[in-house]
Amino acid sequence: MACWVSFLLFFFCQSTSHADPIKEFPTKTLINNVVQDRQTGRIYLGAVNNIFQLGPSLQFEASAETGPKEDSPTCTPPASSCHDTSPMPNTNKLLLVNQKNGSLIVCGSRYRGICSLRDLSNVGKELYYTDNKGEKTYVASIEDDVNVVGIMSNHTKDQTTFDVFFVGKGYGSQDSAILISTRILQDFQDWVVFESISEPAVVQTKSYAPKFMHDFRFAFEEGGFIYFLFSRTFDGTDNKILTFVSRLCKNDSYYYSHTELQLNCGTNNQYNKVQAAFVGSPGKYLAQELIDKNIIGNRDAMSKVLFMVASSDDDKSALCMYPLSSINGRLMEIISACYSDSGKISNKPAVYAPYFSPKDIVCSSNVRKDMLDQYKCGADFLPSPLASRPEFAFKADPVWETQGFLTAVAIDVENDHTVGFLGNNQGEVFKVGVVSSLLPQNVNRNLFFDLSHNHIYITTERKITKVPVQTCLQKTDCQSCMDLKDPYCGWCVLEGRCTRRSECKRAEEKNGWLWSPAQQCVKIASFSPPNFSREKRGSSVRIYNCYCFLSYFVSLLYCCVLRCMSCVASAWECQWNILDHTCNDRNDAVTGPHIIRHREISHFISIKEELRGSWQVIFRNFLFLCFVHLSVTLYNCAKGREDCSLCKYADSKYKCVWCRKQNKCVFEKLCGTHQDEDLQNVQCPNPEITDVKPLYGPLNGSISITIFGSNLGIHKEDIKSITVAGEPCIHQKEKYSVSKSVVCEIGPKRKPPNEGKVEVEVNDNKRGMSRFSFTYRDPVPTAVKPSRGPKAGGTLITISGKFLETGSKVDVQVTIGGVFCLDREQFGEEITCRTGEYKGEKVPSEDLPITLKYGKSTSRTIQKAFKFLENPTVLDHTPKSSFVWLVEHKLHQFCPVMVLKIYSLACFPALPALLAFILWSRNACFAHLFRRKSQQAEREYEKVKHQLENLEESVRDRCKKEFTDLMIEMEDHTNDLNEGGIPFLDYKTYTDRVFFLPSKDGANDVMITGKLDIPEARKNTVNAALNQFSNLLNSKTFLINFIRTLERSHDFNARARVYCASLLTVALHGKLEYYTDIMRTLLLELMEEYVHSKNPKLMLRRSETVVERMLCNWMSICLYQFLKDSAGEPLYKLFRAIKHQIEKGPVDARVKKAKYTLNDTGLLGDDVEYSVLNLQVLVQGEGLDVTYVKVLNCDTISQVKEKIIEQVYRNLPYSQRPKADGVTLEWRPGSTGQILSDLDLTSQKEGRWRRINTLAHYNVSTDIMCCLAGKKGLMRPENSQENHEERNALLEDDKVFHLVRPAEELDEFKSKRGSIKDKSMTKAITEIYLTRLLSVKGTLQQFVDNFFRSVLCSGAVVPPAVKYFFDFLDEQALKHNNVDEETIHIWKTNSLPLRFWVNILKNPHFIFDVHVSEVVDASLSVIAQTFMDACTKSEHKLSRDSPSNKLLYAKEISTYKKMVDDYYKDIRLMVPVSDQDMNTHLAEVSRVRNPSHTSKLNTQVALHQLYQYASKYYDEIIKSLEEDPAARSKNLTTRLNQIAAALENKVTDL
Repeated sequence: MACWVSFLLFFFCQSTSHADPIKEFPTKTLINNVVQDRQTGRIYLGAVNNIFQLGPSLQFEASAETGPKEDSPTCTPPASSCHDTSPMPNTNKLLLVNQKNGSLIVCGSRYRGICSLRDLSNVGKELYYTDNKGEKTYVASIEDDVNVVGIMSNHTKDQTTFDVFFVGKGYGSQDSAILISTRILQDFQDWVVFESISEPAVVQTKSYAPKFMHDFRFAFEEGGFIYFLFSRTFDGTDNKILTFVSRLCKNDSYYYSHTELQLNCGTNNQYNKVQAAFVGSPGKYLAQELIDKNIIGNRDAMSKVLFMVASSDDDKSALCMYPLSSINGRLMEIISACYSDSGKISNKPAVYAPYFSPKDIVCSSNVRKDMLDQYKCGADFLPSPLASRPEFAFKADPVWETQGFLTAVAIDVENDHTVGFLGNNQGEVFKVGVVSSLLPQNVNRNLFFDLSHNHIYITTERKITKVPVQTCLQKTDCQSCMDLKDPYCGWCVLEGRCTRRSECKRAEEKNGWLWSPAQQCVKIASFSPPNFSREKRGSSVRIYNCYCFLSYFVSLLYCCVLRCMSCVASAWECQWNILDHTCNDRNDAVTGPHIIRHREISHFISIKEELRGSWQVIFRNFLFLCFVHLSVTLYNCAKGREDCSLCKYADSKYKCVWCRKQNKCVFEKLCGTHQDEDLQNVQCPNPEITDVKPLYGPLNGSISITIFGSNLGIHKEDIKSITVAGEPCIHQKEKYSVSKSVVCEIGPKRKPPNEGKVEVEVNDNKRGMSRFSFTYRDPVPTAVKPSRGPKAGGTLITISGKFLETGSKVDVQVTIGGVFCLDREQFGEEITCRTGEYKGEKVPSEDLPITLKYGKSTSRTIQKAFKFLENPTVLDHTPKSSFVWLVEHKLHQFCPVMVLKIYSLACFPALPALLAFILWSRNACFAHLFRRKSQQAEREYEKVKHQLENLEESVRDRCKKEFTDLMIEMEDHTNDLNEGGIPFLDYKTYTDRVFFLPSKDGANDVMITGKLDIPEARKNTVNAALNQFSNLLNSKTFLINFIRTLERSHDFNARARVYCASLLTVALHGKLEYYTDIMRTLLLELMEEYVHSKNPKLMLRRSETVVERMLCNWMSICLYQFLKDSAGEPLYKLFRAIKHQIEKGPVDARVKKAKYTLNDTGLLGDDVEYSVLNLQVLVQGEGLDVTYVKVLNCDTISQVKEKIIEQVYRNLPYSQRPKADGVTLEWRPGSTGQILSDLDLTSQKEGRWRRINTLAHYNVSTDIMCCLAGKKGLMRPENSQENHEERNALLEDDKVFHLVRPAEELDEFKSKRGSIKDKSMTKAITEIYLTRLLSVKGTLQQFVDNFFRSVLCSGAVVPPAVKYFFDFLDEQALKHNNVDEETIHIWKTNSLPLRFWVNILKNPHFIFDVHVSEVVDASLSVIAQTFMDACTKSEHKLSRDSPSNKLLYAKEISTYKKMVDDYYKDIRLMVPVSDQDMNTHLAEVSRVRNPSHTSKLNTQVALHQLYQYASKYYDEIIKSLEEDPAARSKNLTTRLNQIAAALENKVTDL
């Protein structure tokens, strides 16, 4: 590109001309953004904590303070709801001018990047701001080093066009990961101001932002497209930075058209990181040079060019350029290659998908090239976003290179030449190669021209400066003018000066304006006279004045002296007037001591004498009064006078006035209004009401309210009237605060309505009305808790009811029968206070009323609400002592009350001892006791009571003993866990079991085995077709039609729906954001169906639809990591504790009942005698180490083998252990061994029944030696008693039992033999063993509680999916009138506890590599049912007929219910998980699982199985697609036909 450098860049070396002085505006804080209104020329500065509005000449017009703000990095607006906030600076992140509605878009770094709208004519006026619309309105970044760019545009939807702005931002650790979004500027349909109207589709560029390190630098619109210029890494795996330009159609709300093109600048892409850019039209000479070099065509001569400055890794910079026509051509090549040529250009891979993995397998579409124009903005079934590979980057040679760091660029065209202005980080601006130094600060990217292109605005860190683009007038002769070689400057021959061509009147004449290098100078020999005054021609010109703008008054005199000296010492005949400080042409008619003639310097010897009187100098809003003796008065009118009334309240001697033009209080001479306007008598605006406290008052009135605002008068007499909801309010003048607040007492409400605005009238009939309403209402107290307390007072009572928060806290008095209730600690929905002392001699026997008095005229009473009791008297306490007392215990130590009864209370001293102290009292609690029983009845009662206490004590002792034993055992098991770890299943096995194990084929399901019967010759064809089918499923239009069609089919039953949903989950697992979007869409349809035509409470209760199973699978995916990190350990310990507790007692191997269980139907109803044996076990192949194993003598041989395997291989997961039927157990009582088996010839027979062998059957005693070996590896002795044929016959006999014979067989046996009193044949009553349930429950209680807490404790980490989905349900419920809180509670329960946790709790083998036996499963089912009961809102009314399982946890269920309620409430109060944050999380889940798991998830098998449904319902699907206009426009029918032809190897209608 060196050939056109001479046309682009020209050398000059100039300083600022005095004829056109540099104008500047400094700021105290860093300037972040600068924008220009292209209609008015105004400049808007976005700085830290401030927004400034400047005129075209950088004169100050208005400002707004934007910070510091009370905020924190983790705060979710509004800030009032956040904790740990502190004042934080507000960095301006985005500044955009919307000329159509006269607003300025301002986005800062506080409150999650929420934006506001300000008035373009006065930025101090805020047009729109709200912080309660949620995460959808968060626009910018809260981190200072994250760049944000934006561009104004418009968008058309439903034939309505409205203003929007596009935003590109990098990623901050506290931000959402959305890179690009489209934000609306008005409320439209369901959208609110600043909401993103871009759809949350999978193709949106919003994932994986942290790893790509996006840095946005520039955005612009051209030809119906939006372009973003940014740098990022190639694929998120390395740190090499590359520059990209991306393009999307401005009406593409799904961002299907988003395509990225890599831009290389310099050899080997030396300048790889973009810093700034400018888009403009090239000059004629540059355009012609581009055409000559075939860079652009003739028709693109006027096409704009992207000029970019970029930096290298070695601190060098360069300017490169890229014609937009060439960029668009390259982008179309990329799109065409992906849509039609498998992503290849010239048979070389040219395209990849930067935000998906794997990145290469994306371009599998097959769109005909003649249809590419139809899809120039992409489509949902086409791959996106796309990017060019590095080999196909758009390469450009540097136009200009330099050492250092270029930070800004602006391009102008002068006389058909293209001129560049470049700024760097040293505060220098280059116009090609020679420096014009401005400030020792970084020049930021805001480098732009004024409307006339005569000046350029240069922004540094704390200053914006306006300088001319040329300084031609500095050159006084033709040759020096020619030497500039600057297209702006030429020699105007007839005027004899160096000027721009436009400033030379006869420049169009031949040789009238000369410009190098082609022309030569014309010399003027002489000119006479050499000078003369303009004054003498009749025009009076003031050349100098002495208004000096200085920071220090001391410099004032020197300033004026210097001005005066330069006047009288100049080459011209000027004279100085010391009275008005002006320099004029010599005039002999004006005489006097105040006139200093030309070169009469001696007059300055006595400055004091010449400067009698006072000096007046103005510096911004400050008035300096500077006298000869240097006394100064300083006054700032604006300080503390934010509105007109406060301004006029200022002392008149300071001459402060309210300037309507500036909308602020200033010194009168600074206002700059018309001279006829009387500034001292300007009328103030109408009052403005900003707040009213309180907002509620009783219907009878008589309470005070405070009205806050501005311009509420200057004196208290200015308040003429106040009305509240249409009723007069009496002004309390003594509480008046100038302009800021008014206090009045509201009157009674005479007629409805009971709510209305607050209005204040001041002088001159000016009125102000509140935007909000005041409500008249009467409080309705209904209940008081507690209802009694001692006469000494101090009881904290809580009064509940409706509308108690009426008036303010100071307006309310509470009395109890005349006794004041003091210290109101809470005033809101409930009122709390502490009772005073009842000072009467006798405590009333009746309950006293409680009266609440609101103000002077409103009282509400709750009759018989509270009773004073005599103060308690302690008579005795037991026990009298404890062993702790012997050390240091004293009676006056605090003893927390734990149990409160009628005549006693129990407390536990704050000591290590677990001893209860019983205090016997006459009046510890009030009760009526009627002694109507006889002494005999009393004795019987005491006897029964004693028996119950003994039973309770017995159960308690057993629980304590069992719990102690279990804790010791679990401690050993915990050590095993630390050694071997919890046997979590890998993700693939976990999903297989959750998704497909419940299917009809179970573990043999094709989705688990992954085996498809496809001929080898067709595998490639089938795989390609399945990839096409995968792309088709990624079309939302197709997938929604597909699911709806299947569900409308009558033979598509519930099992098929569940299976199909699981197949979809696997097929779309790599794109979970898209999967979530589909799930949301279907859920909204399901919700509409249930809310309007069914019972809403039944929604999500069963998996009757595809979407319900999709939700279950979605929860399973999202909570897998939470299971591993948090809930998995307590669940595994609970499972192990249950298993251990059950196996401590007899377990019937045939009827699957146990002595120790939680399930009454699985309770072993016989008192089986047993003893514990310690076996010494040698394992063949494991060395000579002996393993000690505890077993029961009533265990079957299989049970013994399982316990041995469990102990020996305890550090191995279940799937890697040998199985019991694959090993044999040999007992060696002496020198010979005996093989032990469940059934053999020695098995005991009882009638037709045969008992399974146990260790007791073989007379195995404790501490004996056993050997465990594989069946093929054990050498059996010759005298082995096992006969294979006989054993097989025995095993085939189903008339076997273990511990308990079935009841019906016992009855048959008894009927044949008559009455048998044999103890062994007597069936015990099962109910007498129900106390075992209590024992087991008490033993396991801590493990159950730990699991419930891990799942239901919001104090720990709550999975983002849970918060996100619960918020979704809350949000949808608000849109329906018939959805109450109970329904929302049921929806949440059905979606999480019922759909996920109960499933995992009942099936631990879904997450752990364990075996769950039937007896363990029975106990887990009881806990799962308890979990479900805890999540319901209905009250469980228990009776004697209630199931034992429900009675078992009846006491705890209320606690668990509260845990659930608190869990749901806490989640609602948590910081919302935005769509962006959720999609980032989902993308990370997909990304993390993709390399190691998704390839194993049998995706191709899932696609194949899904196609079977498409094939089965092919005609219905085709019909549905043909009836859908969106499907027709995307040719979805054609694509499905092509897939069918490939997969079924047949010719279709296509």
